Formats: sequence, structure tokens, C-alpha cells
Amino acid sequence: MNCEWCGAENVLQTHNDVYWELPDGTRAVQIKKTPCVKCPSCGMEYQTEETVEEIEVQLMLINLKQVPESLTFEELMKTPRHLKRNYFGFLR
Repeated sequence: MNCEWCGAENVLQTHNDVYWELPDGTRAVQIKKTPCVKCPSCGMEYQTEETVEEIEVQLMLINLKQVPESLTFEELMKTPRHLKRNYFGFLR
């Protein structure tokens, strides 16, 4: 895997903490231990498109009022869904 920013080949798969705006725009939450790519060459840390999609879909399918100010990526992914799957064609 190459860095999406500088193209370097020596990227690391790791975790970081991110802040994410909820789909309803009411607030942002901290998602700890989120899978990320870290590039030692340019210093960038970022989430892959797959991870972004996982977070976005999960946030569309859960009760946002029950999401705490801070939680881990694993806790977010284990949060029970209101809908069984994504029916919103714009998110896969």
C-alpha cells in the first residue's frame, strides 16, 4: 500500500483518535482507536476510504442520541442498528 499523500511505500497500518461530525449535524464525537494509515515519510495519518465508509454507514443506521461524546471504533461498530442494512443508495 502506498501513501495517498506522498506515494511512499513504507506506510504503517495503525490506529488513531478522530473527531467525527454526526450525520444530523448536532455535534461531533471522538472515535478512539480508529484504524488508520500512517506514513513515516510525510507524517500524514489518515483513514482509508473503507474505514470512512464503515463509520459513515454505521452512524446513519444507529440512534445518534445514544452515542456518547467519546467511544472506541470497536464500540461504535458494535452499537445496535435501527436498520438492518444501508437503504440510502449514496452510502454503500
